[in-house]
Amino acid sequence: MRNMKKNVAIVMVITIFSKFFGFFREVALSYYYGAGPVTDAYLTAMVIPGVLFTLVGTGLSTTFIPIFNKIMTKEGEKEANVFTSNIINIVLVFATIIVLLVMLFTKPVIMLFAPGFIKSPESLSLAIQFTRISIFGVYFSGIIYIFNSFLQTKNSFLIPAMLGIPMNFVTIISYVIASKTSDNILAYGIVISMVLQVLILIPAAIKLHFKYTFKLDFKDKYIRQMLFLAIPVFIGSSVNQLNTIVDKNMASRLQTGTISALNYSNKLNGFIQGLFVMPIATVMYPTISKMAIDKNEKGLKNTINKSVILISLFVIPATIGAMLLSKPIVDLLFLRGEFTQAASLMTSKALFYYSIGMLFFALSMIFGRVFYSYNDTKTPMVIGIIGVVINIVLNILLIGPLGIGGLALATSLSSAASTSILILRLRKKIPSFGFKEVLGKMIKITLASLIMGAEVYLSFNYFNSFMSQNLSAILSIATGGIVYLGIILVIGIDEVKDVIEMAKARIGKK
Repeated sequence: MRNMKKNVAIVMVITIFSKFFGFFREVALSYYYGAGPVTDAYLTAMVIPGVLFTLVGTGLSTTFIPIFNKIMTKEGEKEANVFTSNIINIVLVFATIIVLLVMLFTKPVIMLFAPGFIKSPESLSLAIQFTRISIFGVYFSGIIYIFNSFLQTKNSFLIPAMLGIPMNFVTIISYVIASKTSDNILAYGIVISMVLQVLILIPAAIKLHFKYTFKLDFKDKYIRQMLFLAIPVFIGSSVNQLNTIVDKNMASRLQTGTISALNYSNKLNGFIQGLFVMPIATVMYPTISKMAIDKNEKGLKNTINKSVILISLFVIPATIGAMLLSKPIVDLLFLRGEFTQAASLMTSKALFYYSIGMLFFALSMIFGRVFYSYNDTKTPMVIGIIGVVINIVLNILLIGPLGIGGLALATSLSSAASTSILILRLRKKIPSFGFKEVLGKMIKITLASLIMGAEVYLSFNYFNSFMSQNLSAILSIATGGIVYLGIILVIGIDEVKDVIEMAKARIGKK
């Protein structure tokens, strides 16, 4: 557990830098292009290869770790490397098929993601150009998934956590160059950023004794086992990506810039997930996977419960703060250059409703990995399908009265429903899980967050009466954080001590 805390601390510190750099990337995009036809086309072109390969990549990253560990235990490192090489070669073949299909049917693919572009010839033309460039990124995204998982099996989390920094740097450079030369540079930036990640991962993998072997065997027994486990994950990922397609599909039918505004707000919501949830989930998964194999149920329960509380300590107050200050936060981060007040209003509205589901997004990420650790990929798949059905129904019901806010609220409510079902199923799978103790701590955290929220609301209005909105937002968030930390320390939650110990340990080494 101590080693897990150390790894979480390292990953979290690096992720802070990476995520802030990522936000600067979004700010740069909004500055140079705002929320209009170019950004709508660019974001659509960016999401197409992402969606197409995430369907496979999620299955790869989820099932690779337990299979790799099994091969290492039974047959040794050499066979584990052959298995990894075989997967790489299979992925490259699959990527080639995707590239060929998208190049041949570019327009139909784009219309699947954004049918509203039929009314915007400029956006459609740009999206076709961008997609025919960005689609080549699937070759590299597949390799990134594999090597990230390989490094995690070796308890190496530093390089995967750092990848976002050079990626964001290249992307930002592409925005600057594109704004002065050709918009097509935006699409080239996507591909180059992926190439750079692969060039960083390969030496790291070799250092940890990876040796490439040319093998292309679709009938390999371990590939079959992996495929058996991955199919439900693949279906579940397909269903989750269907959410993305449906949201963008419906957003494209609203006013120009809605896709961009939805993206910016989702990035803000994802910032919290990436900053606090992903480091914990990433480090936790290999740990609980080994505990499940060793039948260490007590250790597994303890690890999961502590992970849930650690996540709640960050996500619950972030939810309250994002809902109260959605407009000031969006203005602070994006309101400059080509990003207008109209775009800010759309983005802040979506952010408010996305924030409602923030904790549910986080918990589903944790509990889903528990099922995967037990080689149960079917349950998350079925629940994911239920969630998508709920999301589609709610999209239809809410887009009329709430517009872009309805799309975000539908996502939050469907996540709440599917996560609740996931928890109920988990209680049946692992009796006496200790949820009552966890729930008690979460209630304390929520009360502390509500008090913090009241302080943030009052202090923001006070500061804003005699200083700028941006400075008022910064000061109110800072004072709110101090108030929240004070309350949490007073009410006594053991996991807070863990966070403080991790911080002291990192500072003490410097």
